[in-house]
Amino acid sequence: MNKSVLALAAVATLGAMAMSAGAATLDTVKGRGKLICGVSLATPGFAAPDDKGRMTGFDADICRSIAAAVFGDGDKVDFVPTNINTRFQAVQSGEVDVLSRQTTLTYTREASLGLDFGPTVFYDGQGLMVAKSLGVASAKELKDAAICTLPGTTTAQNLSDFFRTLGAKFELVVFESPDENRAAFFGGRCQAISSDRSDLASIRAVANNPDDYILLPETISKEPLAPAVRQNDSAWRDIVSWSVWMLMAAEEKGITQANVDEKLKSEDPEVQRMLGVTDELGPMLGLDKKWGYNIIKSVGNYGEVFERNMGQGTRLGMTRGPNTQWNAGGLLYAPPIR
Repeated sequence: MNKSVLALAAVATLGAMAMSAGAATLDTVKGRGKLICGVSLATPGFAAPDDKGRMTGFDADICRSIAAAVFGDGDKVDFVPTNINTRFQAVQSGEVDVLSRQTTLTYTREASLGLDFGPTVFYDGQGLMVAKSLGVASAKELKDAAICTLPGTTTAQNLSDFFRTLGAKFELVVFESPDENRAAFFGGRCQAISSDRSDLASIRAVANNPDDYILLPETISKEPLAPAVRQNDSAWRDIVSWSVWMLMAAEEKGITQANVDEKLKSEDPEVQRMLGVTDELGPMLGLDKKWGYNIIKSVGNYGEVFERNMGQGTRLGMTRGPNTQWNAGGLLYAPPIR
């Protein structure tokens, strides 16, 4: 057998192994009858139980969209709280099927941790928050300040890079848990606290008086937040990815949780494909032909997910910013569903 034939055989074998691994995850999830999704520890706006114990939040709804794609029911999901130190191991070990937890996609994480990331679900950036009483209007005024943060994140490196460009020093104060980190900041142990801007909005929301704190204007890094699955699991990653893209495409097409049944009558060919009226796109991923309809019926579109969990009508009070549709000046862009 010549080298070309051997090479082709090797490629075919690797492709078959990858397809088998992906199919195995989907089969495992279906056989179990529910999705297991890793989320953060009680982070308002992203993942936190309500007064009835039901998990709510942006990341929780991403999990529900995947469950709806697989089962036709967004409630067929168990949520596993993970911390900064255990989140990646939970995916690697198979404890969770997908990680949907304010996690930044970086080169080293995808290349060295045995993970594959799905699409960016939230375009974020690192910022700093201070008490108004400190009288600071810019992060550039925080020279020699003590700054609270958590371990195992990109936060420390970003702060070092930022203050190095200013020729300034700062004191990094690291706490093992989000509760300790918040308590230290609110208690005055640090002059500032640093994390993704969305996380800072969540931290401010749980303060006794949120109006006492301000997010400084500087965004010192790019933090594209994305769900993660085990590496070499392409069929499963496709399901996670297209579940996210379906949320974005639904908003672009004006399909909502309330009007999705009416949209079944749409004459738009792409809407017909999205909702399973025409074509057999779902079975290509091992899903029902109405998988897109099931997602939207369960959680709505991306805009609805954003607004009910962290929009201006919530405690977080966030604007869409870069998380606006591409045709309205933002970065959200779903590939064509065809």
